[in-house]
Formats: sequence, C-alpha cells, structure tokens
Amino acid sequence: MGGDDIIEVHDLEHAFGNFAAVRGISFTVKNGEIFSFLGPNGAGKSTTINILTTLLPLQKGTVRVAGYDVAREPGKVRKAIGIVFQEDVLDRDLTVRETMEFHGRLYAIPREERRRRIDDLLRIVELESKRDERTKNLSGGMKRRLQIARGLMTQPEVLFLDEPTQGLDPQTRMRIWDYIRQVNGTGTTIFLTTHYMEEADMLSDRISIIDHGRIVVSGTPAELKNALGEDVVYLETEDDEKARAALSGIEEIRSVTESPRGLSVTISADGSHCLPQIIERVRGAGIGISNVNLKKPTMDDVFVHYTGSELRDTGA
Repeated sequence: MGGDDIIEVHDLEHAFGNFAAVRGISFTVKNGEIFSFLGPNGAGKSTTINILTTLLPLQKGTVRVAGYDVAREPGKVRKAIGIVFQEDVLDRDLTVRETMEFHGRLYAIPREERRRRIDDLLRIVELESKRDERTKNLSGGMKRRLQIARGLMTQPEVLFLDEPTQGLDPQTRMRIWDYIRQVNGTGTTIFLTTHYMEEADMLSDRISIIDHGRIVVSGTPAELKNALGEDVVYLETEDDEKARAALSGIEEIRSVTESPRGLSVTISADGSHCLPQIIERVRGAGIGISNVNLKKPTMDDVFVHYTGSELRDTGA
C-alpha cells in the first residue's frame, strides 16, 4: 500500500453474535481526499466507521489510521481524528461557545490557541451570532454545523462524518456540503458514510459501495458511472425473462440486469440509436412493453447495477 494512504483496511470482519456485520472488506483512503462509503442502513457502514474511530474493538483484520494501528495504538488514532456522529451528541445546556471550549480543554489545547480556534471555526460554520445560545435551542442544521466545528477543534488529519446530513432539508444539506468541501480544502481527509446517492456523487473523490457487509465496487464517481456505458435503458415488459433472451446478440448492449424498475439495459453506444432496435427485438418476440426510459447513468443506476436493488432513501 502506498505511503500516501492515510487509512488502510485489510480483511476487516466484525460480527455481533451470529450476525456478520462486516464480511472481509479491504480498502484504502488517500491523504487529502473525500472518500465515501455508500450503502443502505444496515450495510456495515457504521460498524466500519466505529472500528476505524476505535469505538468498537477490532475483531479480525488490520486497520491503520494516520499511520497508527487501531488495535495497538488507539490513543494515537484518537488524537489524529475528529468525528461527527449522525446522532445529536451535544450537551443541551451548554452554549455553543461552551461546547467548543469544553472540547478544547478535553484535548488540552492551550487557552489562547483554544480561543483563536473557536473564533475561526464558528466563523467558518456561520455560528458566531449563536455563540451564547444553548445548544437545545439550535435547529437541526445548526447542531450539525456545531458538531462539525467541534470535530475540527483538534485540527484532525482525518474527519469522520457518519451520515452528516441525515434528516436535514435539501437546502441545509447543500450548506453542509459546502462546509465539508471547505474543510477538505485545508488538507483534512474526509471519510464519509452516506445513503444519499447525490451526496456521494457530488462530494466524493472516490466511493466504495457497501452492501450486506461487503464492498461491491469502488472507484471515482465518473469511473463508476462510465463503467455502465453511455446510456441506461429501463424496460418494463410483460415477461422480463423472455425479453432478456430476445436482447442477446445486440453488440452495443453491455449488460441486461433485472431491477426494481424492470429490465436495466446498459449500452456502450448512444442509446437513442440502439433504442429502436431494442424495442423492435422485444416486440418482435411477441412481448408487450409497458414503459421505456432512456437516461444517462447516475449513481442510482450504478447501485442498482451492482446490487440488484434500489437504495431506499430512508432514515435509520
């Protein structure tokens, strides 16, 4: 593994009783990138992030974060990282400034330095005007911004964000994305877990799709979408199995998979040229078509293609 990898995970496995939450995953995260774990709730994302941040013991495999072994040097790992949880873990009765101050003292940041960092970070996340407000009076988006500021208080090499925009409205979500990009722009590596396709697509340098405790595919958003081809056609027919057979032999077709939206046909050429041929083939085999949808591949299509199911956009 290269020297520019800030996270190295090899053959990681973790079980809760008889349930295998993580089933032998390996991946690396490069220094300075935004790396996303994309997958449904229960796929193993939170288990993995909890092992990487030393909150869960390592059962099997090797994990290094910022050059330190999580099993042998958990204290050093903790010093090198910041964490923002999906749950609100703020003391309701502390003010915004006190929350930051308490965290700074916890990590023994000298007083002057502490004051400077608090001012800087509250400015970045636009909470200066709320510095004397108790956290229980903040909106969900403000709480998340405060948690990001608190996570950055120690100037971590890696910031872990577990579902950072879950439950936030679209506008607030995009604001949080801006802060994440800003933080990354200063050189902090970001490790993100999300079940929002668009979030992974818009933010990440690289994505690993995780499903049922295994990494299904990894790559940059462009690589993952381009691997599907130029276009994707969704066909709803009377008999998907027969339709699939009817489509064999068209050379521009890369793959035909069954998806919740009917047959998903990935095409290596311009779909508008192949579409008439596809429809003709299926109808020629005496199979009725109820719906046709031609589109450019998105992360949704990538997920359906590799997992055979759609990623439900649900809360935990």
